[in-house]
Amino acid sequence: MSNETTDPAVKAKVLRELHDGPLLVLPNAWDAASAEVVVESGFPVVATSSNAVAAMLGYPDGEGAPWAALFEVARRIARTVPVPVTVDAEAGYGLGPAEFVERLLDTGAVGCNLEDTDHRAGGLRDAAAQADYLAGVRAAATEAGVPIVINARVDTFLPTSGLAEPDRLAECLSRAELYRAAGADCVYPIGLADPEMIKALVEQVAAPINGNTGEALGLRDLADLGVRRVSYGPRFYRAALTNFRNRLTSLTSA
Repeated sequence: MSNETTDPAVKAKVLRELHDGPLLVLPNAWDAASAEVVVESGFPVVATSSNAVAAMLGYPDGEGAPWAALFEVARRIARTVPVPVTVDAEAGYGLGPAEFVERLLDTGAVGCNLEDTDHRAGGLRDAAAQADYLAGVRAAATEAGVPIVINARVDTFLPTSGLAEPDRLAECLSRAELYRAAGADCVYPIGLADPEMIKALVEQVAAPINGNTGEALGLRDLADLGVRRVSYGPRFYRAALTNFRNRLTSLTSA
């Protein structure tokens, strides 16, 4: 099936099917130009990075940017590229499920990341409340006729979670099952780099797992562990700025 379609329901179906394998690699974009580079390089999906988009707009990450500005970037990306677009929507920006889905679909995107960090109170959001929110998003998407792909980010492995290290995996597994049952299509244990823990998630969670490469884990390693999706967050945005800075340094030192 071609990814080049204007029908959002078809694009959502294409995005969901890409999680069946082989490994879906998402080098996150931050504007229309970077999104075009992603597509021109042969990738079948464009994913945004909230950190990179917020920085590009001059705001801090962690829902520091106005949601309307972030969604406008997503709209420009979706208007520019023919492939499915999935948006890193942080924790939903305080929008109710129905409004969130309406605003997301208005951009032309057909997927989203939703994380369980509480950006207002700190720490993690109550797991049951997060599951209810995800269920509301799923219901609103069904009502809209577009089966958006929900990537439920589980933040138990981040230092900001407030969890003791020995408790993180068990809490992640518990939340992953709640979120999957609520309608999430994929689970994203951000910050997890331990192969045995990743394997445990792959084996025990009945949903595709989103991973990240690192010093000890490459794409082949993650694929061998059973990870179905890999994203890079703001890594390429930061690399682009570093290259820009280095080029400017070479000009001033000439």
